[in-house]
Amino acid sequence: MSVFIIAEAGVNHNGSIELAKQLIDVAVEAGVDAVKFQTFKAEKLVSKNAGKADYQKENMRESDDSQFNMLKKLELDLDTHNELISYCNSKNIMFLSTPFDHDSIDMLNELQLPIFKIPSGEITNLPYLRHIGSLQKEVILSTGMADMGEIEDALDILLKAGTSEEKITILHANTMYPTPMEDVNLKAMVTIGNAFDVAYGYSDHTLGIEVDIAAVAMGASCIEKHFTLDKNMEGPDHKASLEPNELIAMVKSIRNIELALGSKVKKPSKSETPNIEVARKSIIANCAIKKGEKLSEDNLAIKRPGNGISPMRWDEIIGSPASKNYLKDELI
Repeated sequence: MSVFIIAEAGVNHNGSIELAKQLIDVAVEAGVDAVKFQTFKAEKLVSKNAGKADYQKENMRESDDSQFNMLKKLELDLDTHNELISYCNSKNIMFLSTPFDHDSIDMLNELQLPIFKIPSGEITNLPYLRHIGSLQKEVILSTGMADMGEIEDALDILLKAGTSEEKITILHANTMYPTPMEDVNLKAMVTIGNAFDVAYGYSDHTLGIEVDIAAVAMGASCIEKHFTLDKNMEGPDHKASLEPNELIAMVKSIRNIELALGSKVKKPSKSETPNIEVARKSIIANCAIKKGEKLSEDNLAIKRPGNGISPMRWDEIIGSPASKNYLKDELI
């Protein structure tokens, strides 16, 4: 199974269907498995007096502190979803979206999304988790801001609601945009996988691509990463997203690491086998040796090529009589 790579467009379309389609094009070119958006009704997601997070204020560069007003502009309606799904189908890429409220869960279910992505902020939302669990679909659960007890509780709710363990992938995450390197704690991803015996991966908000590559080397089966057309665009998430050339580099690196991981068997590879003869050494005559003469450390040497008697048999050869005449540098 190859690593499932989700390019997270999120709200980086800035409310424009044309920008959304351009993001899909970038995801297709990069070779990811799925492109993901966000589905919500601002009225259902935040109260009118909820303020923006610090990183949102910084990135939006506007005096309006309202989360509601920011999100209202970023909603995607049913027609837009249908158009984007159809566009993804024509480009042979999976369309995904994260629902943030019950109406959005129902809408995405009616649109027959194959996978439901639960964002970090909903991991303590029992009715929401139960609703998604009851659909019995594939589930990807992000765990930013959560501890092991909260992950266990969320998992229990999904399982009791009817989703089987084999259908659940848990993503380690850190909900800071961008995440400082010292807060990534990538080893916790493996802790999650071992503790709950489920598929695991990583949802990344760091600025580079190296942590995603490391996560794959540590066994991640799913990687999610925000991307944008341009980091300098105005919007809450652009700054902590990859630009198209970075997304392409990330996917290429992940696919290379997948190949490089190989099997657990240590043996000569197909490509290096011809070099065994060239790089290894054999026991050879260090000078002319007559038949019957005792082979010794003085008249033997160890040199390339490696197609004669292995130097690992040195102790066995020393002291035995020469079976024929040898010229200097001749293989014994």
